[in-house]
Amino acid sequence: MKNVFKTVPLLVILFVVTSCSSVRVATDYDKNANFGTYKTFAFFKNGIDKAEINDLDKRRILHAIENELLAKGFTKSENPDLLVSIFTKSNQRVDVYNNYWGYGGWGWGGFYSPWGWGWNQPNVSTSTEGVLYVDLLDAKKKELVWQGMGTGYLNRNMEQKEARIKEFVSKIMEKYPPGSHQ
Repeated sequence: MKNVFKTVPLLVILFVVTSCSSVRVATDYDKNANFGTYKTFAFFKNGIDKAEINDLDKRRILHAIENELLAKGFTKSENPDLLVSIFTKSNQRVDVYNNYWGYGGWGWGGFYSPWGWGWNQPNVSTSTEGVLYVDLLDAKKKELVWQGMGTGYLNRNMEQKEARIKEFVSKIMEKYPPGSHQ
């Protein structure tokens, strides 16, 4: 029984840590596009230049996308079938936790009464949730044919930033081409 009391908190902590580090992915695509015909790619400079992110992170993202596409059998080309563009945005999240300690309970008439002795020490934490969009455009038509969107918490730690970017891109690109995943 003692092992259960030691294991349960560890499992809860593990769940919280892994749920915070996950990347949620959504995709959309043109149902009329023939994804089997796309074999080559290039980066769409006009779209990438508009992405509001620093140049270091932009290069990290593009490098990760390039590696994912090469692993899927694509070839980088001057005359591509697909153009790759990115878009980013972020949201600051503020969580306030009120740790109330003291007396309170059900009063007359069934109403809860929080007044009594004790203290209330609010705890504030902030985190940044980022969204990365990877757009694939048909190069001939200049039309969007596939979009992957990854949402998750960003890491400010420089050593872990590159790994987090690779995780975002990898999770998004797992969904390309449509129908190739479960």
